[in-house]
Amino acid sequence: MKYADSGKLRSLINEMGDYAALLCEYGRYDSVSEIAARLGNDISNVISEIKSLEPDPELMAKEPDDYNEIKKLCIGGNKPKAVPDIRERMAGAVLGRFAGCTLGVPVEGYSIESMKKLAEHDGTGFPPRAYWKTADRSWVLHYETDKRISYTRDGINGVAVDDDITYTILGLLILEKYGFDFTTENVGELWKEILPYACTAEHITLNNLKKGVPAMKAGELDNPYCQWIGADIRADGFGYAAAGDPELAASLAYRDAYLSHRRNGIYGEMFFAAAIAAAFTVSDPIEAVRIGLREIPAECTLQKDIEWALDIGPSLNDFEKARAVIDERFAGMPGAHTNNNACLNVFGFMLGKGDFTETIAYTVAMGLDNDCTGATAGSIIGAIVGKKGIAPHWTERFNDKVKTYLTGYPEMSINDVIDRFVCLYEKSKN
Repeated sequence: MKYADSGKLRSLINEMGDYAALLCEYGRYDSVSEIAARLGNDISNVISEIKSLEPDPELMAKEPDDYNEIKKLCIGGNKPKAVPDIRERMAGAVLGRFAGCTLGVPVEGYSIESMKKLAEHDGTGFPPRAYWKTADRSWVLHYETDKRISYTRDGINGVAVDDDITYTILGLLILEKYGFDFTTENVGELWKEILPYACTAEHITLNNLKKGVPAMKAGELDNPYCQWIGADIRADGFGYAAAGDPELAASLAYRDAYLSHRRNGIYGEMFFAAAIAAAFTVSDPIEAVRIGLREIPAECTLQKDIEWALDIGPSLNDFEKARAVIDERFAGMPGAHTNNNACLNVFGFMLGKGDFTETIAYTVAMGLDNDCTGATAGSIIGAIVGKKGIAPHWTERFNDKVKTYLTGYPEMSINDVIDRFVCLYEKSKN
């Protein structure tokens, strides 16, 4: 996958802005405004020209958006399995997600070097085998709710708010309100009702819904983020409810993802939902990954990228080398894309060798969108090892509390959330 050099373009635009500011200071506001308006019009025309380009037809045929067409291109063959010790494994998955997310929030998007400096300042090791002691800009509110210090070792009092947490709860509420036969339209209805704000693809989709755009069109109108990670971080609730049934989990995830995403953005949620569902019945996260791949098109870009990660991963015995090969393969890809982050998850599972702490530590340490990858890693390894496989220092300060920014759900009992997912799992078997 090759990308145009948009970095150079951004640099030129920034330089233009700096000179424009300087010449305004020198008294040439009218002339600068005229030139800037002309440039803005030219850029708008270029955007329209780019948007009008037809996707490559050969690749598009391998990456359909329609569910029935997707199923035709999947390997499939996954059969439902009963989950032993469902309450224990569900607790592991939910608590694991919360822990991985909380570890990643203070360093979301940081470079490895920046994380190393924070670890040195903390006086702790790196990769991080416990929560960070400090956070940059500790007073800043995260999602308008919790100060960043609330994600640090001594600042944790419950699971503080984050989108990776909020969307898991939203998945629970979707299934409880509409049942397993919910539609994409139902998802849109609940978004408008209780989701006050969002980011990237979800932000655009939510605004489109509020403008009256139908749910089946809201994700494709003016949405350049439709293959980003926003859908796959919504997978977990559907994987939990369909524990042991990857095919069902993927079908639920599809209906949710279609609201805001297309192509590999949809496949990301389907893949992770299926892998999470599989994790409840296997002992190796890589086995769960391979099962998840059977539920997305066999020739799609995400499938090929994850297969590459599975092939090269065993030769990587160092997390920095793992990140380096990601940067090489995905040069130019946005840091919050589905594909590059999914491959980091694969490397995190391999480096973690089945241990909960090692898995989330290495996953977060590799960077990119590492509160998302940390949460997903914690979810899958947590479902495998169960609550008993998670060291107490990850969960002891959660105090049975989890926060969201959903309207009407500022705080919930973690044990209640776990029980409600178990209840949904039991319903899925009927």
